[in-house]
Amino acid sequence: MTTHPPLPQAPERQLPFDPPPEYAALRASGEVVRVSTPAGFDAWLVSDYAGVREVLGDGRRFSARPGSTAHVMPGFDPESPVDDLFTRMDGPEHIRIRRNFAPQLSHPRRLAELKPLVQETVDDAVDGLKGAAQPHDLHVNYSRLISTTVIAELIGVPQESRHLFYDTAKALFDPTGKATEELGPALLPLYVYMQELVAARRAEPGDDVVSRLIAFNAQAERPLSDHELIMMNGALFIFGFDVISSRLSGGLLMLLSDRSRWERLCADPDLAPTAAEEVVRFLGSPTGLLRQATEDTTVHGQPISAGDYVVLAVQSANRDTALLPDGDVFDMARKPGPHLGFGHGAHACVAQQIARVQLTAALRGLATRVPSLRLVKPLSEIECRDDSTARGPAEVPAAWDEVLPR
Repeated sequence: MTTHPPLPQAPERQLPFDPPPEYAALRASGEVVRVSTPAGFDAWLVSDYAGVREVLGDGRRFSARPGSTAHVMPGFDPESPVDDLFTRMDGPEHIRIRRNFAPQLSHPRRLAELKPLVQETVDDAVDGLKGAAQPHDLHVNYSRLISTTVIAELIGVPQESRHLFYDTAKALFDPTGKATEELGPALLPLYVYMQELVAARRAEPGDDVVSRLIAFNAQAERPLSDHELIMMNGALFIFGFDVISSRLSGGLLMLLSDRSRWERLCADPDLAPTAAEEVVRFLGSPTGLLRQATEDTTVHGQPISAGDYVVLAVQSANRDTALLPDGDVFDMARKPGPHLGFGHGAHACVAQQIARVQLTAALRGLATRVPSLRLVKPLSEIECRDDSTARGPAEVPAAWDEVLPR
């Protein structure tokens, strides 16, 4: 039995601001290598920009069925039933659901309508810093507060029910790898709640994503079923809870840990959109994404058999000199380019436009109103969360002198 080297990963509890050093040599060589994953199965590792983009962009040769982070979840079976999970679907059904769902999240007119909600949420979150005890954890009390409030308001979930989404997110992203059979009970309370919410919106529509989806889908040839509405809206909230908040907190640490970066943003808050995009490029998908070959194929000349797993080192690919000559440099003024921080192809993040709006507003809000913001711990002492595969900071401990008015 051949023993393959382990998948390169950041050390446990260490913030993954940079890919493990092994990736630089792999990118330079363009080599596709065999590795063993934390989940216990072997996979091909692709670490350069061209290779990762090729695999992500070809849903016919490479399936998302195993689950995007199954390779880092010990005990999770990538061959477990899909159970209509959107992120693990391929082909026409995936396209149908995406086409029915995406316009409510990415259409320019809808985004324009959402910006006031996001701005009000950010303003309220900054106001909440006035008089708050210091040091203050911005991960829980700013990043997560903003991301969950925005998504909850979009869906129409009241404050007293949002704990269901928190509990579900923790179960789904648990890196210790809950056995597949344990996930059902963890998901059930959220499913029941969303079922009641969809029924209520059908009976009495409101101005929320669920109501708009119901109205939009009434005109579709094959409308989304109640089950699909439940799964998609639940996934949207969980994404906001875990992924967006982790990226925002990671971005704040990137900026605050280098005073010159923070002062530059405060001096020119109009850099917030490019700073947000650079955060996603620099920090995006540190665990990588998993795919499975559907046929015998090759990547960079390396034969890959049907059924083989492929791990795509997205963070490494975004540092590739073929994409950017200075890809290892964090440059908040960088002109946005075709990075892979939001994925690529059929499974590119369906909520990426909302994420951009939130990240931009949240960074701008602090830079304009709390320019004295500073970390109270060295970056080396801030640990990575161990309760999620999103791999974000466990805290952003900060202090400030004053909060300026709106």
